[in-house]
Amino acid sequence: MKRLFFIGLIVLVSGIGAQAAQTFFGEDLNGSPTVPLAAWPNATAASNSFMSWLDGVGTESFEAMTVGAAPTTLTFPVPGGTITANFTGDMVVGDGVFRGRYATDGDQYLTGYTGTFSIEFSEPVAAFGFFGIDVGDFGGQMTVTTNDGTVYTISHSTGTGEGSPPDGAVLFWGLIDTDNPFTSLVFGNDSGGVDGFGFDQMTVGTIEQVNPVIPAPGAILLGSIGAGLVGWMRRRKTL
Repeated sequence: MKRLFFIGLIVLVSGIGAQAAQTFFGEDLNGSPTVPLAAWPNATAASNSFMSWLDGVGTESFEAMTVGAAPTTLTFPVPGGTITANFTGDMVVGDGVFRGRYATDGDQYLTGYTGTFSIEFSEPVAAFGFFGIDVGDFGGQMTVTTNDGTVYTISHSTGTGEGSPPDGAVLFWGLIDTDNPFTSLVFGNDSGGVDGFGFDQMTVGTIEQVNPVIPAPGAILLGSIGAGLVGWMRRRKTL
């Protein structure tokens, strides 16, 4: 009987402590290289869900950068300081509408054709999200790889060229991982040099800025089972 009681406690504790990386995604298709979407409700909903987990995070919207210049440093203001990141890749700051790319906030955004670019943060972060514009209209598949080798494939639509539905589309993708904070991200696109795309509103958060996590339904169930076993043992002792 004592052994069963011990197992019940293990299930309860492990259920409460279980957590995993979470991703957020929303996409709104377009199909025009010249007419931007007036709104992107799916991407906005994904962004709002991502941001609801965070407090006081910093966002880089590229508004203070020189149009046409290639950024080397990104800045994310946070309470009590600033997170910076080294940026490597053949990307430049753009404005206006260019072949399906445009800003989702303000006038400026990051744009380019590079197959791979990377972001290296000044300190470990547990959250990263961004808006992507015009991703995949020439068939390119985008991936994000963390410094520990974990590869995330973004489930965006792909097309066959200019005018196909992803042309001018807007997506949001975000990652929160409090168990494995990351120090760098590598973005891949298997049609680099052909499939141009844009980025805006890159958001970063430290582990301290992630709200307390509510246990997933499976963890709650395991916890209930453990509590039930404890209660059953107590009742047995009184019979």
